[in-house]
Order: sequence, then C-alpha cells, then structure tokens
Amino acid sequence: MQLKKLNKRGVFELLSLRFSDADKKLSHIPNPALLHDASDAAKAIAKAIQEKKKITLVGDYDVDGVSSTAIMVEFFRQIPYPLEAIIPNRFRDGYGVSPNILKRVDADLVITVDNGISAFEAAQICKEREIDLIITDHHTPAETLPDALYIVDPKLKECNYPFKEICGAQVAWLLLALVKKELGLQIDMKQFLDILAIAIIADIMPLIDINRTLVKEGLKIMMQTSRPASIIIRDFLNKSKITSEDIAFMIAPRLNSAGRLEDASIALDFFTAPTTQRAYKQFELLGKLNELRKEREAETTKAAILEVNEDDSVIVVSGEGWHEGVVGIVAARLVDRFAKPAIVLSVEDGVAKGSARSIGEVNIFELIKENAKYLTKFGGHMMAAGLGLSAANIDAFREAINISAQKLDPKDFIPKNDVSGILETEDIDLELLEILEQFEPFGEANQKPTFLLKDAEVVSIKLMGADKSHSRIEVRQYPHQQKTITLVAFRTIYEMPQDRKITCSYSVAKNEFNGRVSAQLLCNKIY
Repeated sequence: MQLKKLNKRGVFELLSLRFSDADKKLSHIPNPALLHDASDAAKAIAKAIQEKKKITLVGDYDVDGVSSTAIMVEFFRQIPYPLEAIIPNRFRDGYGVSPNILKRVDADLVITVDNGISAFEAAQICKEREIDLIITDHHTPAETLPDALYIVDPKLKECNYPFKEICGAQVAWLLLALVKKELGLQIDMKQFLDILAIAIIADIMPLIDINRTLVKEGLKIMMQTSRPASIIIRDFLNKSKITSEDIAFMIAPRLNSAGRLEDASIALDFFTAPTTQRAYKQFELLGKLNELRKEREAETTKAAILEVNEDDSVIVVSGEGWHEGVVGIVAARLVDRFAKPAIVLSVEDGVAKGSARSIGEVNIFELIKENAKYLTKFGGHMMAAGLGLSAANIDAFREAINISAQKLDPKDFIPKNDVSGILETEDIDLELLEILEQFEPFGEANQKPTFLLKDAEVVSIKLMGADKSHSRIEVRQYPHQQKTITLVAFRTIYEMPQDRKITCSYSVAKNEFNGRVSAQLLCNKIY
C-alpha cells in the first residue's frame, strides 16, 4: 500500500479538490415546477383542499418515508387541514401503497410519499374506486408506470429536474412548496429542513450539489428550532454542533428501529410530537427498540456469515426465522466484511423477503432488475434495494445474479472509501478538526478522509461500554516517539497482538466531553 504522508495542509488540499464550485445557496435549489407532473399534482392537491375532499397520505417505514410523512403532516397542520396519514406496517401490510392498505382507506385523494412507483395493483384499485392517486417517489421506475392521476419522480425519463439524486422527503417537500404557492399560504418551507436533513443522510443520498446545501442548512436549523423532536436530539447529542455523522450513526438507526421491529408510527409520533415530554417518551421507546435491533442484528449476522459462499461475486444468503426488520443492516455488515454486494433474505412459509446493499460502482438495482423473472417484487436504487421471491427460486436467482455480475468491470467492486494517506501524530489536533469541519457534511459521495496507521506499537488496550464490546487502543506511531494516540474501535473486541503491532485505517472526529474538545480517532478497519 503505497501512500503519501500528509500534514494538515495536505489534507486541506486533498479535500479542496473535491469541490470545484462554491457551495450552492438555498436560493439555487432548482424550481420544483421542473419536476415532471409536480405543478399539476400541486394544483390537484390544492383543489382537493379547497373542495374539502378527504385526503389520505401513504408513507413508508424507513427514515426517509417517515420523514416525508412527518413533513406532510406538519404542513397540513399549518394550513390547517385534516390529513389521514398511514405508514404501512412492515409485517402486516408489506411495502408502500398496496391493496391491503387500500382496504382501510376511505378517501377522495391518496398521495404517496417515498413509494408508489411500482404500485400497479393499488393504482388499478384506486381507479375502480374513483380515488385520485398522486404518486411521489424517488425510486427507479420500470418501463411501464402505474395508472395514477400524476406521478412525481425525478427518475422518470421525461423528468427535467436537473439534480436526480434526491430522496423521497425532498420530492414531498418540493411538491409542498408548489402547493403553498397554489393556495397562497404563508408557510416557511425552511422550517422543515431539520427533518429533511435527517432523511437525506439516512437514505444515503450523495452529499453534493443541493443535497449538501440542504443538509448544512438543516443541521443549523436543528440547533435553533423549537420543534420538540429536534430539541430532544440536541439534548441527546449534547454537542455545540451536530454533524451528518451524528445523524447517520446515532439518530437514524433509532428512527429506523421502529419500522424494523415494531411500527414506524412510533418514529412519526416522535417527529410530530407537540411537546418535548411526548417527544422524549417516543425517543426513549426508539432507544429501547434500537437496543433490541442490535441484538437481533448480531444474531442474524453471525448466522448469515456461515451461509456465505466466498466464491460468489454477489453474496446471496437466506435463513428461516431471520428477522425481516434487520436483513438490510445484515446485508451492510456482509458488504463491510467481504467487500462484495450482499443480498440477505428472510424466509417464512416458503416466501423470501429481503434487502440488498452494494459497494463501489456496482448498481445492485440493475443487477436485480436483470434477473426479475425469478422475483415477485423488487425496487430500489443503485446502492440499496428490496426484493421478494419464492424460497424455491433462491438458488436459481443466486446463480443468475452472479452470472450477471461477471459481466461487470472488476474495478466496479472496489470500495469507495479508500485510505487518503498517512497522517503524522503531531498533525492530529484541533486545527485539523477545523480543517475537516470546512468540508462537512461528510457522507455518500463526500466520504470523510481516512488515514492509515502502519505497524504502530500497541501500548495498551481497554474494553469499554456496558457490555465491554468496544476497544480503546493506545498506540505509538513510531518507536522513538514519546506521544501516544488513542484509537476507539466500536463493536470490536481487540486483543493484544503477539508482536504488539497494529495496522489500521481510521478517521478523525471531534470529541466533546465535559466542555472539553479533543480529536478522537475512530478505527475503521484493522488489517
């Protein structure tokens, strides 16, 4: 691994190369009317409100779907106008607007957020029942589209919206801006940016262009808003500045745990809580569910690793009784461990349902689509997808998707988060943290730089956490140095190596404790 040594100036120059243009301002966000069908959809929603029609919203149980629903609910509250909001239960209802969901809908207009682009059956039922259906989604459509009144999705071939990589909550937010205009309302759309930022980060949208602007502004608003949910997040994180990583690692998993294990309405109630007491109660419940999610995930990951065929280019594993709510996270764990795309399926009564996660430049959605003949349903985007099939077809599907993957360039499988260089110990300080802060938010398409520590001397190891599952490793970069640095390896029990040497990659984060700020080294991968 030939890597150059970097100092603080080198880190600044390296990150500067990523951004040729100045950051966009909120005023640079393209006109929502450029979204295909959005203006007509907004007119139809405004007309339904003026005519006092019954409106039902159908969301999704992941963070993006819950955030989209929360923004819609809060917007309609401020009109004010009654809106029935339904988030399907993963276990009872399945995904998105479905015939099952429509059984309990009594409405003149149904609006979907973060789902619906493949809801052919539901669209037909709406047609028969004379319910107007407006689909808002961001997932990749098939060649044919559901027969809806309007479909707003930046991935439609005929859509001219200049930035396609937006999440479901952004589509909903942009559409509401047009509804606001139609009705001549005085609602400040900036007030929703705290929720919107969470959705963009949690749905792993690329943090470039307008996404970067919205996340930056949204995290600022999170620090100032009187929204009870954001007050609880601020109190919980207890930091002078919230980063995208705080949301990705500390908040998004909690919000996701509701839909994964129980019901996403718990997360929706948190976002839309009218008081901090109510928000706190829901956040506590989310915390408990998240702990349970971690246990289930650890058990399933252990079982899934034993099923992996390491000769495959795309991992496909399945198991009876694997918890349907954690298969997506388990797929992500397998990607990390084996550096290959992974599909993890939960099997029950001969039916397999699961999630896919990708790596590098491999478009997992396209690979799945190429082998759709084995599936009963699928949907998603380049880096993540969901799918369903008969358990009898799993082996044939695994074989077929691996044949498809053999046509890809091997370079596509290289993970994106390559190590940036070797950083000298004396350059790890508060000034380095300030340099890194200038290039936040970090995330998809703007990864936080990682550095290599090569053959460093391990001075001591302490296990941390209630269950002693994290390691605090004190190291000396070079034998002649007096100064030691401390690495934190989460979810890793690291034992003293025989040669007392460690080679690993790490990133630098800000640690705030008792009013004291320091640079903390987070271990990514031990080699």
